[in-house]
Amino acid sequence: MTKAIRVLLVDDHSVVREGLRLLLQLDNRLEVCGEASTLNEGIDMIKELKPDVVLLDFKLPDGDGISGCNSIKNIFPEIKIIILTAYTEDHLVVEAIRSGVDGYLLKNADAEELIKTIISVYEGESVLDSSVTEIIFTNIKKDKSSSMEDSILSPKEKEILEMLSLGKTNKEIGASLYISEKTVRNYVSNIFKKINVSNRTEAAAYWIRNRDIK
Repeated sequence: MTKAIRVLLVDDHSVVREGLRLLLQLDNRLEVCGEASTLNEGIDMIKELKPDVVLLDFKLPDGDGISGCNSIKNIFPEIKIIILTAYTEDHLVVEAIRSGVDGYLLKNADAEELIKTIISVYEGESVLDSSVTEIIFTNIKKDKSSSMEDSILSPKEKEILEMLSLGKTNKEIGASLYISEKTVRNYVSNIFKKINVSNRTEAAAYWIRNRDIK
């Protein structure tokens, strides 16, 4: 390695950024070239600083790691992105991979693992935290065991999910579709199972990311 790997930190917690910077600066193979507290600030800094690797927090004031990865990769496809997060939910891991992320690492990773991941990703490897690897295999097995028919949303379910993503209540959805509130609840419960989410916020985020291909 002839030059230090330039790393941009994107995290809205200054204490986290400071800790990461101090940690990474201990290794002469790495150089922290900048810090950003929001996604938009990070994208502006990428244009200016041209980092090799972006360490991206999953939850930011103006977006999440998945939308952030999509935005960055659309503009700078050559830049490597590692999502650094505390979230291990299987649908988030899968969606992150689909968004083009190069690494997915939990915030409880030790210094050696973090540095090793940055270098591996820079060299072209894809890296998943060992604790979420099993999640991926479990998800794949679920996909194989579920029939295609069960996994596809019906036209009515898509319509309800669209209204749900717009913030409409079950009562409002029922009134629009001329069905009871209880029926809407049943639909919503079934939708949650099919797309593997646990609440309306996650369902809305899923629909916003996938409605064009559903």
